[in-house]
Amino acid sequence: MKRAIFPGTFDPFTVGHYSVIKRALTFMDEIIIGVGVNMTKHTYFPSEKRVKMISDLYKDEPRVKVVEYDTLTVDLALKYEAGFIVRGIRTVKDFEYEETIADINRQLASIETILLFTEPELTAVSSTIVRELLAYGKDVSMFLPEGMKID
Repeated sequence: MKRAIFPGTFDPFTVGHYSVIKRALTFMDEIIIGVGVNMTKHTYFPSEKRVKMISDLYKDEPRVKVVEYDTLTVDLALKYEAGFIVRGIRTVKDFEYEETIADINRQLASIETILLFTEPELTAVSSTIVRELLAYGKDVSMFLPEGMKID
């Protein structure tokens, strides 16, 4: 079975991640979405709410499981016996950073990383911008996956 993890402390609306997961499912049997509980990173929702919102988004996709984690990415991959880590990237800077991390993960645990670009129309939008818009009560629906609701 080809299983991958998709780790992050991201909010459910983190820009482009839905499209990355959707494309990864075309060649993976299962994807474990890891929702980090690291509170030193800025997130808009607590981890329990993020898990619920992301789980709701994938409720009709049995090949996606959403879990909380507070470990290293490679530890999460080893726990779920995932041979791959899937990461979404928006910019060349993201690519350079993720390529370096991929080398470390390969050396630490022999886990391969698959880097997938987000949709072109989302490359100029960061999750920070979306969080700020949301904080000011602005409509962010254009950045959300179809069917996602923010309560």
